Amino acid sequence: MIMNILKNISLLPHNSFGIDVKTKYFAQYQSIEQLRELLESDILKNEKLLHIGNGSNLLFVSDFQGIILHSEIKFIEIEAETETEIFLRVGSGVIWDDFVNYCVINNYSGAENLSLIPSEVGAAAVQNIGAYGAEISDIIETVETIDIQTLEKQIFTNSECKYDYRTSIFKTDLKGKKIVTSVVFKLSKTPNFNLNYAHLEQEILKNFSEINLANIRATVISIRESKLPNPKITPNAGSFFKNPYISAKTYENLKNNYPIMPYYAVNEELVKIPAAWLIEQCGWKGKSLGRAAVNATQPLVLVNQGNATGKEILALSAEIQKSIKEKFDIDLEMEVEIV
Repeated sequence: MIMNILKNISLLPHNSFGIDVKTKYFAQYQSIEQLRELLESDILKNEKLLHIGNGSNLLFVSDFQGIILHSEIKFIEIEAETETEIFLRVGSGVIWDDFVNYCVINNYSGAENLSLIPSEVGAAAVQNIGAYGAEISDIIETVETIDIQTLEKQIFTNSECKYDYRTSIFKTDLKGKKIVTSVVFKLSKTPNFNLNYAHLEQEILKNFSEINLANIRATVISIRESKLPNPKITPNAGSFFKNPYISAKTYENLKNNYPIMPYYAVNEELVKIPAAWLIEQCGWKGKSLGRAAVNATQPLVLVNQGNATGKEILALSAEIQKSIKEKFDIDLEMEVEIV
């Protein structure tokens, strides 16, 4: 066999939480042909399989007893274009922010609000990453996959991906069944700015005289860097929890006791409550439990203060969930995947 499958590899470089656990086997591939070769190997047929991106949305609580695969498929090519739109096909292993930067440099509009999100293209499409009033599903045209069992290629349209808040069919019905190999994005060749997110436009105009893609990207990066800890310095996985959705009726009842509770109307029946506000109201902002802690500036982020184990971070998250359930009767769901 040509492909090199490594044994007993540390996952420390492959997760942003800085958890020092090992995997029984680890392999990277640079093409669909190499991926198929791996999937046909005896090891893959007999071992538990986990496919990862850059590990920015994972919490390892123990050594992984199986094989971890990682995509190194890296390309950006023009699939098609019209006078107003361009369709870019992008390999699953491309660093997401490198792709955003490529779009901004070439004046392709649609990805700029998602600047600096730590992910790779394939994992981002699975997760449906989002920030500052935008989601990756807003610009996805199709997602190309390989079936783990049959090795057949299957292309999913945007609607077939069943995108919703931080999820897709690849995290639900097809979890562990498909591997994303490339994504086709539809971007605008003319300015089409998304400035609906609170205060984004004002923040841009504080430092720049005009609104353009580069200035939007620079502003988003500045905001993210001011609010979120750098995982290379303070290990973390970004937002640990999802913002919970509750019924409008439940919100009205809660507002009687918490009149300043912030909210975002999803539709006539549902309201989204900022998880960071709930966590702060329960007194967790900046607090620690052993070597795991809640970030002092953005309580939605849990951090590894130094040599914390995955179990310690998970224990902290459980205490946060418990206190919010007791105080608000709201279930806080984890955005991070526990392995």
